[in-house]
Amino acid sequence: MTESHRPVPQSFVEPAATVATSAGARNPVAFDAAARSGAPLAWLLLTITSLSWSVNTIFAKLAVGEVSPMALVGLRWLLVLCVLLPIAARPLANDWAKLRPHLGRIATLGALAYTTFNALFYVAAHYTTAVNLGITQAIMPIFVFVFAFVRFRTPVSALQIGGVFAAIAGVLLVVAHGTWQRLVAVEFNGGDLLSIGAVTLYAAYTVALRDRPAVSPLAFFAVLALAAFATSLPLAAWEWAAGDLLWPTPKGWALLVAIALLPSLLGQILFIRGVAIIGPGRAGLFVNLTPVFAAALAVFWLGESFHWYHAAALALVFVGIWASERGGGKMPDGTND
Repeated sequence: MTESHRPVPQSFVEPAATVATSAGARNPVAFDAAARSGAPLAWLLLTITSLSWSVNTIFAKLAVGEVSPMALVGLRWLLVLCVLLPIAARPLANDWAKLRPHLGRIATLGALAYTTFNALFYVAAHYTTAVNLGITQAIMPIFVFVFAFVRFRTPVSALQIGGVFAAIAGVLLVVAHGTWQRLVAVEFNGGDLLSIGAVTLYAAYTVALRDRPAVSPLAFFAVLALAAFATSLPLAAWEWAAGDLLWPTPKGWALLVAIALLPSLLGQILFIRGVAIIGPGRAGLFVNLTPVFAAALAVFWLGESFHWYHAAALALVFVGIWASERGGGKMPDGTND
């Protein structure tokens, strides 16, 4: 069988949580059982997602001086579309009738969560440190729980709250290098405000994924990516008009390809799938693995030393995820958050 005719795995072509949704329409208990049976898969997908996003954190700093921020945003989504559209063409055609009524909302999500988020994140990387970026990313699960409660009245248990704070403690332990004095001495600036704005947008997107149409993740992501690319063009044009456009260097192109394939393509598709299985509140907590993984990658990739606080932070984040899973609440209709 040739590469162009190789079938796409059904788990990514079929609408996510199809079995759970049909079961839940008849019996909320059946829905919950279906969701719980898929939880281990969601944990794996979301852990891989966080690992790929941790690479993005490192690449965002390495890209400074190699490609300008808006050029990076636009070109990454162009590369994603070059890889994605041949794969997603059939699912997109099959699901087009279901997607069409929601195109405006999906395009808005792509513009805010992909284009605006990445633009803010890459600009922030020019003005703040990797330590500060890690701290601001750690607060995203709090936003997710708050937005989920406001939008869906998702109940939050004491165990879940404890899990969130355990995971945040793990992230802070890593960024503080195990010393409270370093954390207290951190100075915040305008770049940190941009980073907080970015994670707020992505938290809102995470919660909005619960309302996505019952279509394949590939088809849904293809519309998001198209919207992200289209809305990135005015930003790139503005950067060019301001005289700040920096075309990628050879190193910049290498970073672009890696960013497009890992955090942009692989990470986003797996995240959509993971949220569909266990809900936004529980899925959002996995984001706290990102700065911990980034610190671990720096040990192997950049030759930095491995310290006790790396292991302790990873343990705290996993304890937080475990607590969130054990204390995961249900919606009034019986479904997961």
